[in-house]
Amino acid sequence: MISIQVKQLTKRFGGIVALDRLDLTIKPGELFFLLGPSGCGKTTLLRSLAGFCAPDQGQIFFGEDDVTQLAPHKRNTGMMFQGYALWPHLTVAENVAFGLEERHLPASEIKSRVAAALAAVHLDAQATRKPNELSGGQQQRVALARALVIRPRCLLLDEPLSNLDAKLRLEMRQEIRRVCQEYQLTTVYVTHDQKEALSIADRLAILEHGRILQMGTPREVYRQPISRTVAHFIGETNFIPAQVLAIDGRRLSLATAVGNFEGSLGDPTKVPVVGSGVTLSIRPECWELRTQASLPNCIAGRIGSTVYLGEIAQHEFIAEGGLTLKISERNPRFIDSAQRPKLYATVDPDDVVVLVD
Repeated sequence: MISIQVKQLTKRFGGIVALDRLDLTIKPGELFFLLGPSGCGKTTLLRSLAGFCAPDQGQIFFGEDDVTQLAPHKRNTGMMFQGYALWPHLTVAENVAFGLEERHLPASEIKSRVAAALAAVHLDAQATRKPNELSGGQQQRVALARALVIRPRCLLLDEPLSNLDAKLRLEMRQEIRRVCQEYQLTTVYVTHDQKEALSIADRLAILEHGRILQMGTPREVYRQPISRTVAHFIGETNFIPAQVLAIDGRRLSLATAVGNFEGSLGDPTKVPVVGSGVTLSIRPECWELRTQASLPNCIAGRIGSTVYLGEIAQHEFIAEGGLTLKISERNPRFIDSAQRPKLYATVDPDDVVVLVD
């Protein structure tokens, strides 16, 4: 296992700054995700780690080794691309063996390594098949085995599940995590899929304009976003304009158009002043619907439209005062809103994140 350290990495493409003095440390054996909108710099960072993209400034370390100027084939990284890039005329075993043959390893060692890699991804029985005889999930496993067989120092994954259907994506998320843990691989994973990152990442970073906006565990970033951009990008949320009434440490009292709230700062380094404007971020699943008022953080309103999904219902809640909120009700009871024209939505103060942008 190795750590990966990026220091002040900068990359420009003409007048566009893809990476802007970016600093990042990934721990040995960590499954680390890079997320962000298109053009945020995540793929450029991954390609820089692989050696396919030379930075204009900064350094990249694998463990204690400075690999900034090292050619891709000398970095010994395993990389999986979005399109898998399998050779159609080769068998599964031959595809997996390709990198080892390029390294001129003995035939006996190639055979044993290929067998071990295919066993790790549960493809032993498909060794003699061609890629076009496999399902999308099986092709993805071949690409993973090919990356593992060279015994890489780290694994770099560029949206590897984007071509799979929803069911296969769910299956392969856990498969990738299992293999990475089994091989104790430091892994950097680029994706647009928030659920993918939240479900299997050890830590993740949200990028925008070549900089890291926030970094932490999935729970930390989801539960305590430090900006509107992060809160909006990870999951769904309700943004409510507010004014600060009082401050007591990280707990704030706030006034909004639909009532008063208590909440906590998302970024404790940004402390507003009393009377200033802030934004509240409240996740749809954090609200609870009731038939009676309950303080604190209680607003009156009614249900507009509803999408019923069995285990949950996604409500459009129209608050008195005109604000419309998204509320997800688990084990839904308030489906027939005509029978309950007035309801109350409450939220715990710990689930009200105060953002100072």
